[in-house]
Amino acid sequence: MSQMQQRMRILGLCGAIALLFKSQAAYAHHPFGGTTPTTAFTGFLSGLGHPVIGVDHFAVVVATGLLAALYGRRGLVIPLAFIITTMLGTGLHLQAMDLPFAETAIAVSVLSVGVLLAIPQRLQWLAVAAIAALAGIFHGYAYGEAIVGAEMTPLVAYLSGFATIQGAIALSVALTAQQLWQNLDTTKALPLRFAGFTLAGVGLAFLSSAVLG
Repeated sequence: MSQMQQRMRILGLCGAIALLFKSQAAYAHHPFGGTTPTTAFTGFLSGLGHPVIGVDHFAVVVATGLLAALYGRRGLVIPLAFIITTMLGTGLHLQAMDLPFAETAIAVSVLSVGVLLAIPQRLQWLAVAAIAALAGIFHGYAYGEAIVGAEMTPLVAYLSGFATIQGAIALSVALTAQQLWQNLDTTKALPLRFAGFTLAGVGLAFLSSAVLG
């Protein structure tokens, strides 16, 4: 692949991410306008939509896929850890447990995964998975807001929906990144570093909004 083609792909990836982030508000994440799902169908659809229409959530899911690509097969533990703990975080919300500064923590998580992609040094994959798991708790806590008060059937469908869409996005991103760019197991994965800088910038913007109001 020529250097020009490589640069075009880098710019295309960063541009697509930037346009997506500019097109939506940071914390308006309710697929049905705040209406609690009452059936398995609406619960599943709401679960599918929540991680996608929430830019901060979507950013971290994409980032877990990119991070997974850097670590090969064992890297798949990173998005898996995130997905599992999002369900745990939703459970905490449904149990009326308060997580202070949740919006700030979500913004920090976007910034953190961006930094992990941007820096040339690599943390151990288990450390990255632990960071993803911690982020998942706060993202899942936010997911829980859309399902508070629902019956068991739509609740289970909601959990299934957001677990399914997150897994599909992360896996697709990981496989696409591995196919587009070679040698992702080295520290010279420049396309992903550029994506990391973009994500870190978005995370910083979210953090400023969460802190300053």
